[in-house]
Amino acid sequence: MLEKPTGHSTYKESTYREMKELVFCFAAGLMEWGLQKGDRVALLSEGRKVWVVSELAILYNGAINVPLSVKLMEPEEIRFRLIHSGVRMIIASGSQVQKIRPIRKNLPAMEHVILLDGQPEPDANESTFDEVMAAGKKFLTSSRDLFESRKNSVLPDDPANICYTSGTTADPKGIILTHKNYVTNILQGYSLMDVREYYRSLLILPWDHSFAHTAGIYCLMGKGASIASIQSGKTQMETLKNIPKNIKEIQPTILLSVPALAGNFKKNIEKAIHEKGKITEALFHHALKISYTYNGDGWIKGRGFSFLYKPLIWLYDKIIFKKIREGFGGRLEFFVGGGALLDIEYQWFFYAIGIPMFQGYGLTEAAPIISSNSKRKHKLGSSGYLVADLELKICDEKGNALPLGQKGEIVVKGDNVMKGYWNNEEATRNTIRNGWLYTGDLGYMDQDGFLYVLGRFKSLLIANDGEKFSPEGMEEAFIGHSLFMDQCMLYNNQNPYTVVLIVPNRENLKSYVIEKGLDPGTIEGRTAALVKIVQELQEYGPAGKYKGMFPQRWLPATVGILKEGFKEENQMLNSTLKMVRGKITEKYKDVLEFLYSPEAKNIVNKYNLEVMRELLTCF
Repeated sequence: MLEKPTGHSTYKESTYREMKELVFCFAAGLMEWGLQKGDRVALLSEGRKVWVVSELAILYNGAINVPLSVKLMEPEEIRFRLIHSGVRMIIASGSQVQKIRPIRKNLPAMEHVILLDGQPEPDANESTFDEVMAAGKKFLTSSRDLFESRKNSVLPDDPANICYTSGTTADPKGIILTHKNYVTNILQGYSLMDVREYYRSLLILPWDHSFAHTAGIYCLMGKGASIASIQSGKTQMETLKNIPKNIKEIQPTILLSVPALAGNFKKNIEKAIHEKGKITEALFHHALKISYTYNGDGWIKGRGFSFLYKPLIWLYDKIIFKKIREGFGGRLEFFVGGGALLDIEYQWFFYAIGIPMFQGYGLTEAAPIISSNSKRKHKLGSSGYLVADLELKICDEKGNALPLGQKGEIVVKGDNVMKGYWNNEEATRNTIRNGWLYTGDLGYMDQDGFLYVLGRFKSLLIANDGEKFSPEGMEEAFIGHSLFMDQCMLYNNQNPYTVVLIVPNRENLKSYVIEKGLDPGTIEGRTAALVKIVQELQEYGPAGKYKGMFPQRWLPATVGILKEGFKEENQMLNSTLKMVRGKITEKYKDVLEFLYSPEAKNIVNKYNLEVMRELLTCF
């Protein structure tokens, strides 16, 4: 475990032996503090060494960890999880405990707060990490047999975690994952890709996130690999700015990523290339083009006449791509992408520069890994092949299994499937039927054994004739290919055509308007900005450079411009940065209704002009 404590200029290492001693002491301290088997303990902290120590200490006691996202901001969201799970204790960092103290009086079951750093409030029944550790050392000296008895009493089917869904509904569900679920899924993960002892990863994703939790922490720990945490800043923005610097310091061999991170990495690379001048930029784009042709989808890499490009690929790698990889520390072998569908262009891009971003698929209810591409076997655009010891079928709306290649709901069965939802038998019955987990995701298997995930059933666009289409790939493409769109959401609920809500990049639009010699505050300037957005969408039409990428009937016919972005703060993004479509639809129901009116057919309408005026003139 590698960590850069506040005030230190370099990372400090902890061996597995040292970590074990810390875990045993903290676990014994919690036992001395009154923790019982089956008790729930919440963990609310940024990713750091003592996050792992805390979770393992809870598990050694046979208690249940309730990991909470540091991105939870609303007191009621935190309070719901703590009350619903019946938390007796909470372990929190000094910065995150500020979210607990104001609601403490409304948490009757919670008896104790343990601070990982900072000072406890007087008369608040708060203790420090060091105090618990000191109590644990004494307990191990005087009552080691009691500790060993508790540790050995933990059974495979005992709950280990209650992981709450990200709150896309008003009532998040607590997913019960057992010790067997985790051990099974870790071993299943190894069936997809090798994890070497020399591997090192900077764990960028939130540590409570199921993907980071299993794939980032336990899969690496299980093979003796190294895990590093991001250097914490005084603010979230400062912490994010530390990521590029920390990557160079850690020199990771593997990184976990989600689409939002992938997009930022890609834009930073392209910006750096652009700043080197036109010749370098032209060489870079030609290198990408050649690489895309040679690589294909990875499954057919170098086949046919494309093998003739191999010497050129080698040359471009030496003079361009290798230097880009040095920005990631120079040792990075691959990314694993999860959390949401990754745009195919990102996959082509990172594959070309020599650090593939292998798309995987899973969900917390499956602990979470279900499938992934890997170095040994991959097909870009797919979500990879299945983990070992997992059954999968594709079902229609009635639950009937469909033939190979047909689209339907992804349904799985294995020892990695959750025990159920905490105190929610109805939701459990609806999700797990005869041992099969109904994921709610749309997909199909191809003839080569690769799984394709098309999106959520609940996210599907539904035309007035009943035909359905998943919008997520299209939304990712719109954002990824355009400098003028930051976010978008497609909508069609049994309507004659599809519409789109767009959050524009106002800085780039303003620069575009000024470059055209127009004043952004005038009608002419605002009109030019709106027309530019339409032109970006028309690139997917019959005459556009992205023609054929998506069926024409699902391309948006009208556009609504939004002045406010989708953010976690306004609850339009969840903690994994996925859109909360229901909340967006509800907030903008009047705009969506307007988009089906005759006036909206022309993007230069009163509504869009007014929003664009605020965007381009109110900075």
